Amino acid sequence: MKVVCCSIKFFLHGNNSLKGKRRITKSIKDRVKNKFNISIAEIGDQDVWQNLHIGIVAVGSDHKYLDGLMSKVVESIDKMNLAEITDCQIETIHLGTLNPK
Repeated sequence: MKVVCCSIKFFLHGNNSLKGKRRITKSIKDRVKNKFNISIAEIGDQDVWQNLHIGIVAVGSDHKYLDGLMSKVVESIDKMNLAEITDCQIETIHLGTLNPK
């Protein structure tokens, strides 16, 4: 089993409230969930209204597919032009099979 994890940090230009940040966060999360088979959540900077930090995870068995999927997810978010991506880190974790006794 392979798990690909992505951490994306954003700067929200022109945003001046937590309400505005929630609107942008919800828009990104809803669009990405509807388009891709992934899990997405806000994972940091929750009280800072000009920064957004989200985590995205996908699970599968094909490493190449998961890498391509995460690249498409990041590209899709970037094309939304809702916020400036300031940092993006992607990591793949390989988990071995369990041997039941």
